[in-house]
Amino acid sequence: MIDQLTLRTRVFVFWMLIATVRLQASLLLADEETETWAFTPPKDSFADDALLDLRWMNEPQSGQSGFIRLAPDGNSFVRGDGQPIRFWAIGSDLYRRSPDAMDEHCRFLAKMGVNMVRLHATVANTEEGAEVTDVNEKEIDGVFRFIKAAKENGIYVTISPYYGHHNTPQSWKVEGYKPDQMPWGALFVDPQMQTGYRAWTRALYTRMNPYTGLAIKDDPTVAILQVYNEDSLFFWTMQSLPEPQVRRLSQSFTQWLTAKYGSLDKVQAAWEGHQEAGDDLAASQVKLLSTWHLTQDWQGPLNTRLSDQVQFLAETQRAFYATMGRYLRDELGCRQLLNATNWRTANDLKLKDVERWTYAALDCDAENEYYGSDYQHVGENNGYRIDPGHFLVNESCLHKPLELTTNFKQHRGHPFLVTETSWKHPNLYQSEGPFLIAAYQSLGGVDAVYWFSADEPTWLLDPRRLFWKVGDSYALNKWSCSTPMLLGMFPAAATVFRRGYLREGDPVVEEFRSLDDLWRRNPPLIDDNEIYGVRTRAEDLTSVRVAGDRVSRVAYLVGPVQVQYGAAGKSRVTDLTPFLDAQRGRITSHTKQLSWNHQIGLCEMNTSRAQGVTGFLKSAGGTFAYDDVMIESDNDYATVIVVALDDRPLAESRKVLVQVGTTARLSGWRTEPTQFDFAKQTIEGERIVHTGSPPWRIANSQVTVAIDNPHLQRATRLNVSGYRAEDVSVTRTGDSLRCRLPANTMYLILH
Repeated sequence: MIDQLTLRTRVFVFWMLIATVRLQASLLLADEETETWAFTPPKDSFADDALLDLRWMNEPQSGQSGFIRLAPDGNSFVRGDGQPIRFWAIGSDLYRRSPDAMDEHCRFLAKMGVNMVRLHATVANTEEGAEVTDVNEKEIDGVFRFIKAAKENGIYVTISPYYGHHNTPQSWKVEGYKPDQMPWGALFVDPQMQTGYRAWTRALYTRMNPYTGLAIKDDPTVAILQVYNEDSLFFWTMQSLPEPQVRRLSQSFTQWLTAKYGSLDKVQAAWEGHQEAGDDLAASQVKLLSTWHLTQDWQGPLNTRLSDQVQFLAETQRAFYATMGRYLRDELGCRQLLNATNWRTANDLKLKDVERWTYAALDCDAENEYYGSDYQHVGENNGYRIDPGHFLVNESCLHKPLELTTNFKQHRGHPFLVTETSWKHPNLYQSEGPFLIAAYQSLGGVDAVYWFSADEPTWLLDPRRLFWKVGDSYALNKWSCSTPMLLGMFPAAATVFRRGYLREGDPVVEEFRSLDDLWRRNPPLIDDNEIYGVRTRAEDLTSVRVAGDRVSRVAYLVGPVQVQYGAAGKSRVTDLTPFLDAQRGRITSHTKQLSWNHQIGLCEMNTSRAQGVTGFLKSAGGTFAYDDVMIESDNDYATVIVVALDDRPLAESRKVLVQVGTTARLSGWRTEPTQFDFAKQTIEGERIVHTGSPPWRIANSQVTVAIDNPHLQRATRLNVSGYRAEDVSVTRTGDSLRCRLPANTMYLILH
C-alpha cells in the first residue's frame, strides 16, 4: 500500500510538471508576440493605389508581339518583335481551380513579378477502362481557361502535358505493364503509348480554346511545350522495364548493331568475342545490359559493348524527341519552342552529358533541381508531407554553395530551364532562395527558373492538411512555394533578374566533347551532378582543380559554364584562382558584382541598381557597405535587398524598394534537439513536436538602411499586399537618407 506522503509527493510532482509545460507554452507564445509578427495579408482588390505592383513589367497581353523565339545565338529568348525577354517563372496548380481563382491568381502573380507559368498536367485519361487515346477533358478545359487568365495579365505559359507518375490502366493495352506499375520508359519504346501521346497532344494543342478563340498551337501566350516530364532511358527506372518491352528494345539494339558493323559476326569481332548470358546470336538477339552496368567502370571488350549500348540508347531517345518535335511542328502546326524533358540519370558523372545530347534534338534544355539534401527532412511519408515526429536539419545553402540550383552546364545554342526548384520545406532558411536564384541565374545565363509550386490564388495561409491529423497537430504541405519567405521574396528578385540589374558574365569554362567520349562515359571536364546524401564536395571549395585535373564546380559561381557536344574545338578554362579565396571561404563573380562567403554564410550583391545581402548578418558583423547603400542588421539571419523600381541607378532613383525577409514558422511550431540516423551516420538535428497553426509568424526585422540619393525624401512601410501601411521617419545627412525599418517590415518604399 502506497503511503500518503508518497502519494502526495507524486501528485505534487505531476502538477509541477503541468505548470512547467504551461509556463513553457506561455513563454513560447510570449516569444511569438515579442519577436515575431503575424502574417495576415488583407484581401487584395488590386487597386491602383498600390505602391508595389509589378504588373507594369509585363506586356498588356502576353504574346501580343508574336511567338517567343530563340535569340540569334540560340542561348536565350526574344519576343516576337525581337526584343530580349527574361522570365521570372513559377509552376502552378491553379488551372484545376475555378475561373475566378485563376483570374485572381494570374493578377497576383503579375503583381509579384512573374511573367511565366508552367502548367504541369497529365491530359491523358489514366482511369481504368479508358482507351490509351482518351483524354481528361476536365484537365484540358482547365489548361484552356488558365491560358486566358495568363494572357490578360501579360504572363506566358509553358505546358508539360504528360507525366508517367500513375498506375498503368490495363485498358491501355501497353504490353507488359501491370496494373500497379507506372509506365516508366514506355513512351520511348512502345508504339501503343506513342499513339496515345499523339492523340493527347492533338486534343490539347489543336482544339479551339473556347476562352481565347485560338488553338494552343496558334497562341503566342503559350511560349514553350515540354514533351515529357521526368523520364529517361538512362535512369534507374529502366531496370524495371517489363520483359516484352526489354525484348522489343533488345531487338532494336540488335538491328542497330547489325547496321553499324555490317553483321553480328563483325559485332563479335569488335567485342573480341565477348558474350553475356541472354545473348542468342543464332536467333539474332543481343541482350541489353542493366542500367547498373552503365554506372560502373569497365575495361576491354565489355566497355566497348557498353559504349555501343549507350550510343544506341542515346540515339533512340534523341530520335524519339526529334520525331515528337516533327509531329508537334509539322503535323499539328505548333509554333512554340520545344523542350524534350527535364531529368537526370543513374550516374550523372558518366551519363548526364549523354542525356543532354538527346535533348538537343529540340530547342531548350531543362532539369529539375531542389535545394535540400535528403537528410534535411526525414520521416515516414516525407516525400509529400511534414508530420510531427519527423526529423529535420535547418541548413542554409549559403554554407553549401555547390548545391545552388542554378549550377548548371549549358549546351551552347540552347536556352537552359530549371523547370522545378524550391528551398524544400521545412527548412527554416528560405528567404535566401529568390535572392540567390536572381543573382546567379543572371550571372550564369540560366534562362528561366520555375518555382514549384503555387497552389493557392495568392498566399498559402494554412499549409495544414486537416484530413491528416497526427497527434494533436496536422501534417503540412511540403511542396508549396506560395509562402511568405519564398513567394514573398519575389518582387525584388524578379525586378533584379528581369530588368537585367546584374550582368551576365562571359563564359569561364567552354568545354568541347566528342560523341565517342560521351558513349565511353568518360567524366567531363566539369560536372553539374546533384550532390546526394551528406557529401559536400569540399575539394571543390579549396582548389580550382580537382581529381583528374577536372575543373572545380566553384566555376558556376564565377561565371557561365558552356559545353558543345560533337563539335571540334579545344576546351578553354579561365584561371579561377583570383576568384576563389579558399582560406576565407570567399567566391567572387568575375563581374565583381557578387561575393559569396560560405564559411560565414553570406552572399552580397553590389550593382548600380540593386544592392543587398543575405545570410547570417549578425555574426558577419552586422554592417554592410556598398556603392550607394549601407545596411545594418542585428538579425541572426535575414535577406535585405534595395532595388530601384524605375530603372535608374540607386543614386538617382525616385522610387526604391527595400525588401526584407527573415524566417517564418506557423504559430505554435515546436521542435526539440535530437540525433537521428541517416545513411549509416548520426545526424545532429531536431524532431518536430508540433507543426503549429495559422497565422505564419515572421521573425522581426532589425534593419537600418542608409542610401546616398538626394532625391528621396520619404519612407513608407507597405503591408504585405503592397499598399501603404504607415509613414516611417527618416533622417538626412547631406545626400544620405537613413531609415530604421519597423519590426514588421517586408516591403518599404523610399520615394
